[in-house]
Formats: sequence, C-alpha cells, structure tokens
Amino acid sequence: MAARSVGRLPTPDDPATAPDEDEPETGPLRRCAVTRERDYRGRMIRFVVSPDRIVVPDLVAKLPGRGIWLSARRDVLETARTRGAFARAARGPVAVPADLVEMVQSGLARRITELLGLTRRAGQAVCGFQKAREWLLAGRAGLVIQAADGSQDERMRFLSGMRDVPVAMPLSGLALGAIFGRDYVVHVVVAQGRLAEALNIETHRLSGIAGQDGLIERADA
Repeated sequence: MAARSVGRLPTPDDPATAPDEDEPETGPLRRCAVTRERDYRGRMIRFVVSPDRIVVPDLVAKLPGRGIWLSARRDVLETARTRGAFARAARGPVAVPADLVEMVQSGLARRITELLGLTRRAGQAVCGFQKAREWLLAGRAGLVIQAADGSQDERMRFLSGMRDVPVAMPLSGLALGAIFGRDYVVHVVVAQGRLAEALNIETHRLSGIAGQDGLIERADA
C-alpha cells in the first residue's frame, strides 16, 4: 500500500488564471495568504474577520466578508497565526485565537461526521468487513474510510487486491461506530457519487491540518 496520495482531485490547468488577492472572490482558484500558491478553493481553508476583528474559520466558505484563504496544511496555519499573515491580509490589527488550528481540525472532523451520517441515511455507505468488502469488490466504492486506530494488518487485508481506491482514516473506530449505530467500526465504504467526492475533499483537508502523513492513503495491491 502506497501512502500519502489520494487521487482524483483536480489540479489547476493554468494557475496563472487565478485571481489576485485584490480581486473579487470569483472563479474556482484562490491564493494562499502565506505560501502565495494558488489552488482550488474547495480544498483550501477560508477565514473571515468578524465585526469585532476576530479571525474566524469559515469551513463552508459562506460567511460574509472578504475571505482570507490558506492552504490546508498545519504548518501554514501556524505560520499565519504567529507571523501576522491575517493582519496583513485584513489590512489592520486582528485577534487570532491561540487554538485556531485545533478549531479548524475539530470543525473538519465534525463536517466529516455529518457527511458520513448523511451518506448512511441515504443508503450510500455500508460498514463492517463483509458488507463493505462486497461493495469494494463490486466496484461501487467512491471512497473507503477506515478507523485511524484500527489494526494495520486488518486494514491491508480488507484492501487486498484493490488498486486505485481512495482510502481515508479521519476518525477513530469509536467515532465511526457512533455514526453507524455500533460500538466500533473499522471499515466503511461510501458509494461513488457526490457524497463520496465531498468526503474525499474534507478528508484531504483534515489530513493536511492534522499533520499526519498517513491519515489518507491509496489502496495499491
């Protein structure tokens, strides 16, 4: 199993077409206020400044106000928090919560939990070794989610023979179990479709913020 790569997220064909930070927030690309790199807005983290000048994460990118965009990486958020990037982008003094990184990380985990609950209720996800393995072998998997604290040997056995299947490990077995009404869950398969795509993006973002290279993998026999 080759780690540190999850596929099928788009990459900009022409980064030079991304809007400058002084332009309106239109189009699919944004520029990181720390690295100055451009990326698709869906896999970045947006922040806004509240009326009382406090930096607030906007994980769904819907809050009013001009956005401050950062790459979804823990080191980038720490740099922005400690080296004045938010104040420069906001063109004035701002208050940055000391636990900003943890706020973003817990918020992303909460979004993943909510999305997984939605996929379960929509009949777009199954759990348990046997049922999930059946979906996997049938080619129905848009995303495999496994418990972060599950046995590595069992995870590899579940994925044996599979290639090019996105795999994420964003939550514990207890957290996955709570979503699916069980004590503990190691394996979840999400059917191909928009919900799997949304979860893929959110697990990418959480992986970067959590700072765990192995949080997201790709099955490769």
